[in-house]
Amino acid sequence: MTVIFSAVLLFGIASIVVVKTRSAGFGAAVLLFLFGFFAAGTGASEPIRDLVASFAHFAADLAN
Repeated sequence: MTVIFSAVLLFGIASIVVVKTRSAGFGAAVLLFLFGFFAAGTGASEPIRDLVASFAHFAADLAN
């Protein structure tokens, strides 16, 4: 069974957790950037979406 979640939803939830736990590392900065990017849908969306999709496919291939 395949479950699909919106990237905005996932990054939004993760951003709330990062803010609530007061994490301030590099990973938190990247997470908040990605959430803002996906929420705003700027002109640079295509390359970043491709990068995130590529990473998702890579992670899925590692699991197999």
